[in-house]
Amino acid sequence: MAYGGGSIMVWGAICLGARTELVIVTGGTMTADRYIRDILEEHVVPFAPFIGDDFILMQDNARAHSAQSVQAYLSHVGIPVIQWPANSPNMNPIEHVWDLLKRRVKSRMPPPNNLNELGNALLEEWERLPQEIIDNIICSMPRRMETVIRARGGNTRY
Repeated sequence: MAYGGGSIMVWGAICLGARTELVIVTGGTMTADRYIRDILEEHVVPFAPFIGDDFILMQDNARAHSAQSVQAYLSHVGIPVIQWPANSPNMNPIEHVWDLLKRRVKSRMPPPNNLNELGNALLEEWERLPQEIIDNIICSMPRRMETVIRARGGNTRY
C-alpha cells in the first residue's frame, strides 16, 4: 500500500463471515519460497479448515503466487485454487477491500507520517473494517460477473 512517498506490502484473506489477520510483509521481495513459508504455511493452511470443504484459494497473478513451486505446494497440501484471468482485478473481491482499506487510512486524522505509522494504521483499520461490508462485497460477485458477461468482458462500473 503506497502512501506519502513510501509503501508497505500487505497480505490478507477474506471469506463470508471471517478474515485472516492482516500481514505486514517486510524484508523485500515476495519470492515463491517466501510466499510458501510466510503466507501459505503460516496463514492459509491454518485458515482453510475454518472454512471447511468449500475452501478455495483465490490469488492474484503475482509472480510468487503463480510459481510452479507454489502450485505444487498447494496441490500437496490439498488446497484448491481458482483460476482467475490476469486482467480482471476488479472482479477479485479483495481488491475492493484493499481499496476500502486504503480510503479508510487516507481519511485518518492525523494521517500517518511514516511507514511505521502507516503499518499501524493499516492493522487498526483492517480490524475495524466491518465484516458485513466484506460479506456484501463477496455476495455482490455473482451480480458483478453477470455485468461483465453482459459487457462481453468490456468495462463495467465495477
